[in-house]
Formats: sequence, structure tokens, C-alpha cells
Amino acid sequence: MRKVCVVLTARTSYAKIRPVLYAINSHPDLEMQLICAGSALLTRYGEMEDLITKDGFKIDERIYMIVEGENLLTSAKTTGLGLIEFASAYDRLKPDIVFIMADRYEQMAAAIPAAYMNIPIAHAQGGEVTGNIDEKVRHAITKLADIHFPATECARDFILRMGEQPEKVILSGCPSTDLCQKIIDSPEIDFKIYDRYGGVGAHPVLDEDFLIVMQHPVTTEYGDALEQSMVTLKTVHELGIPTLWFWPNIDAGSDATSKAIRSYRENYSPENIHFFRNMAVEDFLRLLNKASVIIGNSSCAIREASYLGVPAVNIGSRQSDREHAENVIHSDYDQKQIKAAIERHLSQPRPQSSKLYGHGNAGEVIAQTLSECALSFHKKLSYLDSEQHTEKQSVA
Repeated sequence: MRKVCVVLTARTSYAKIRPVLYAINSHPDLEMQLICAGSALLTRYGEMEDLITKDGFKIDERIYMIVEGENLLTSAKTTGLGLIEFASAYDRLKPDIVFIMADRYEQMAAAIPAAYMNIPIAHAQGGEVTGNIDEKVRHAITKLADIHFPATECARDFILRMGEQPEKVILSGCPSTDLCQKIIDSPEIDFKIYDRYGGVGAHPVLDEDFLIVMQHPVTTEYGDALEQSMVTLKTVHELGIPTLWFWPNIDAGSDATSKAIRSYRENYSPENIHFFRNMAVEDFLRLLNKASVIIGNSSCAIREASYLGVPAVNIGSRQSDREHAENVIHSDYDQKQIKAAIERHLSQPRPQSSKLYGHGNAGEVIAQTLSECALSFHKKLSYLDSEQHTEKQSVA
């Protein structure tokens, strides 16, 4: 039985990693170990532990590593603290392989000790280009990892050009498309959103058009987070369309984003906006599937929304270089641009579902590969001509 240690560090990662958890948990040749760390353990970012246990997963290790402050210094210190704590957790669990998703700084803290402890690393969603600090982290984890599960063809090609061996780069698609396919097959919203999830603000009626907003601070622009959030708040308020707004990630600048939300809510009491901290993945995706437009800078607008065929307005630089389907319109932090993009989407037919980020079977592909792959990952210098490399060695 092969022990696969899965790392979960944030609520926004749960939608993408959940199908992998199910697939590993149900595979006859795999034993899953689950580490929850970072903001996934903080109740102010949502009751993640409750969601995880309700889904039937056992948490094997909890790593409390967040240094308060939500700025660049505390992000760096959080990463350093995580390095120590993950090393201790791996020593206790003794996994055969560590599975890491995407590009958050907490995942860097999980990858480095695994690499130094000679524990093979499997990495999903590598090779993507976004244009911010996450891209540096993502590529760094790719070079620390031993087996790769890119979501798109372009991402796979990028990883190969980084020198990784083709047999270790398996095009799996994004695991969140697995959940999206379930929603397409069963799209009914069978719950009362305000009763189930509370939140704060007005209770706009969602019978017709409604918007979803997910806007996070940008690490390289964290000093502008409050102003950037205010632009979006003013835009959706003035439009008057019912809006569900979700709390930001725990990144540098998130305090300012949260301050903007609280300040605007207290000063203007927008009658068309309701604010949520967290929501069960499938419930959120059912709402997203019915939404008229998703607005902000979350990768959800690029991945899940494209598979569901939901129009998206991507604001600013956080996702500016990421591959996207026809459902996405880009905008600067400008009220007129954001409003025009929303109104353009509302005046047009909904886009077709895109399979750019997968075909709804990523969890199965990942679990089966983890059960079969060799665990001795000695990398070759595949980016060098072998004869040239031998010649250089003999000269030396």
C-alpha cells in the first residue's frame, strides 16, 4: 500500500483538490494522508475543517503556521515557519510521496522539506504562466517536483521546456473540472443560500441575473489592495444587480481588501450585495453555474467558469497572462471598463463550455498514476545533448 500525503493550505484550493482526495481515498493501492495547514485551519476564512470532515476525510496532521499581518514580511515568515513544521510532519507520517497543488507560498513550505528529505513530490497545475509572484513559486515547485500533472497542453509544453522528462509529465487536466462535470449533470440549487451560509449584508433576490465577485489582493501590488477593491465595490453597487461577494485569500494585502469590504458595507449598506466567508464547494459551483457573470481576479473565473460556460470579467494583473477561454474579458481597475465588460456579457449569449482545463476525469488520472509511477526519481539533464554533456565531463 503506497502512502500519498496530500497538502491542503487554503479554502480556495479545496475545490481543485477535492476530486483528487476522493480518487486517492477510494483507490485500492493507495493510503491517503491529509495535512491541513495555513488558512485552511483559520475559522475567519471559513469552517474548512467542518467541510473536510463532512466530506468523509480524516485530517492526519494540522500545521498552524500563519504569522499575522497579511503583508510581505509575514508571508515570508509564514513560509519559513512552515518549512520547519512540514519537515516534522513528514518525519511522523513517513509518506511514500507528497502531493502538492498549484502555487501558493504555503505550498513552497511543503515542497522544500520533502525534497530535502528525499520524499518524491507530485505537483499539479505546474507550467502555467500568470504574471505575478505565484508564477515564481509555481515554477520553483516544478523544479523541486518529480512527477507533474499539468492542466493544459501549453502548461505541459512549458514544463518540458524547463527540462523535465516527458514520461514524468502527465496531462491530467484540472481536478476542479471533475466537480464541474457533476454540476452540469445535476445543476439544481436545492438549498436556501442565506439560511445555510449566513454571511452579512442585504439579501438580494437571485431569481434572474446575479453576479459573483471573488477579488484577492495582488502580492506585487498589495499596497493598492484597498483602492482596487473599492473600484469593484462601487461598480457592482452602482449597477444594482444582485451580487454575492466572497472574502479574499490570506495574502499580503488581504487586511486592506477586508477593510474595504467592511468600510463600504458600513458606509453605503449596498442593497444588492451579500458577503460570504466560505461555502461548500459543490454549493458554490451550483451558484457559479447559474451566475450571469463572475467578476474579480480569481483563477476560478479562468478554470471552473470556462468549463461551466459562465461569463467572466478578469480585473487587473493577477491572472493577466494565464491561458483562458472565450468566456473571459479583461479589464483594468477602472469603473467604466468593468461596467462595460459586465454589460457586454449580459447582452450576449452565454459562451460554450470549454475543455481547455480538462475533461472531468483528472482525479482518476492522478490517483492511477500515483499508484503506478516509479518512486525513484533521478532526473536527467534532458535539456542537454547527451554527447555534448559527456564531452564536457571528459574535458573537466
